[in-house]
Amino acid sequence: MVIVLDSASLYYRAFHALPESMTAPDGHPHNAIRGFLSTVTRLVRQHSCASVIAAWDDDWRPQWRVDLLPSYKQQRVAVDPESDSTDGDVEAAEPESLGAQARAISELLAAAGIPVLGAVGFEADDIAATVAHRLPCVVVTGDRDLVQVVTDVVRVHLTVNGGMEKWPVLDPAGVVSRFGVRPDQYVDLAVLRGDPSDGLPGVPGIGPKTAVALLSEWDGIQGIMHAARAGAGRPMTPRLAGLLLEAQDYLDRAIRVATVRVDAPIEIRVTRASATKEASDIAEEWGVSKQWRDLLSAIAQVET
Repeated sequence: MVIVLDSASLYYRAFHALPESMTAPDGHPHNAIRGFLSTVTRLVRQHSCASVIAAWDDDWRPQWRVDLLPSYKQQRVAVDPESDSTDGDVEAAEPESLGAQARAISELLAAAGIPVLGAVGFEADDIAATVAHRLPCVVVTGDRDLVQVVTDVVRVHLTVNGGMEKWPVLDPAGVVSRFGVRPDQYVDLAVLRGDPSDGLPGVPGIGPKTAVALLSEWDGIQGIMHAARAGAGRPMTPRLAGLLLEAQDYLDRAIRVATVRVDAPIEIRVTRASATKEASDIAEEWGVSKQWRDLLSAIAQVET
């Protein structure tokens, strides 16, 4: 079993959970690095996984998704006020100190032989999904989109609000219990009810309960739309049918946007972290040698 990290999800969480008064020897904040390493150490121990893969956001808002749905992640975008285009859009409100720490995390992991995988045109979600499509694994993420990759051999460790002890590890039954739908129905649920975090507006007038009821009766969007066109009975009412038919174009595009890709052009390697001098030097520079040693120790203790 391999742990697949939605890296940005974890280092953002660490950055905002720990104070920037935690600093490296040179005075720069190291709160994101410190929290990230401590979290990964606990994950290795909890899941007894010696191998870690870091999925990376080389392209956090791929243009092909924006072309399909311009609202996609629009609320996270900060536009350069001196630019007349959106070519320079960046993820909103990312402090400079976080960017530096994210680069350091990537360099540290790579120096130790932990794969840091990303690709142009693919989000970290797509990278994680590609790995999950090929290997049994535990995907650790704060993004509910990845619920769709859960299978009998793939779990999603969802970093919801609260301490790590409250984070659910979802198998297929856990997805049904938590969301009311199967993992393969989660995309349909998201596009029907909407997902503000991703800029999916949803179908006006359809909330979570109605979406779950529709999926329970007709299994997926295709069956639901057939029922809408046929004027089927409850829970499909004439009002719902009208709302769905008006939203047909949105649904067609949103499903493509929300469905993770499993064909990212990445080379998947299953390795253990190595105690290299380069990695140790990076950890020392950032003042996280203890957290780095703790992670290496946790990995070494996992039986092969």
